[in-house]
Amino acid sequence: MVDTILGRKIGMTQIFDDSGQVVPVSVIEAGPCIVTQLKSVENDGYTAIQVGFGDIRPRLVNKPRSGQFTSAGVSVMRFLREIRTDNPGAYKHGDAIKCDIFQPGMRVKVTGTSKGKGYQGVVKLYHFHGGDATHGSTIRRKPQSGGATDAARTFKGTRKPGQMGNKQVTVRGLKIIRVDAEKNLLLIQGAVPGTDGTLLTIQRLEQR
Repeated sequence: MVDTILGRKIGMTQIFDDSGQVVPVSVIEAGPCIVTQLKSVENDGYTAIQVGFGDIRPRLVNKPRSGQFTSAGVSVMRFLREIRTDNPGAYKHGDAIKCDIFQPGMRVKVTGTSKGKGYQGVVKLYHFHGGDATHGSTIRRKPQSGGATDAARTFKGTRKPGQMGNKQVTVRGLKIIRVDAEKNLLLIQGAVPGTDGTLLTIQRLEQR
């Protein structure tokens, strides 16, 4: 069986565990993911299954993508992703992968796109302490010197202002607190990447 599912971040809340302690959790709508294609070594060079997730109006899907869903005999979906597995033959087109592949207490890693914070300076982006605020200095939040003057160039790796956030982030070792198979919900302890509505990939970690 696969150990990965696609989900959508709904938000954060808090619940009480069996001992009465407050636990902050992220609520994720996980699945159902519908199998749309099977990948084999003979045809593709590797083994995997392609799954779809999320509702979308059919008219918003272009014809090549719509044809892919039609050939698989399933309705159109918003997202398509591949999940690696050693035994794709255990699935067929139209099979649903649900959140019941997880159990409370399991450890998972969650991958998603972090919140975008726009174009930021070096103080916020890299935690530079800034210049002194004395004797009329005007260098407060500037990056100051760009490199050695004798080299007449900026060295590679010099930290400059730039875009903050909006990157793929993976958080490992998060614990599943509850699984609601009827509502397709996972309650995972702690924060996960992205804002509400972000597409997430949840993968089970091997227990050691």
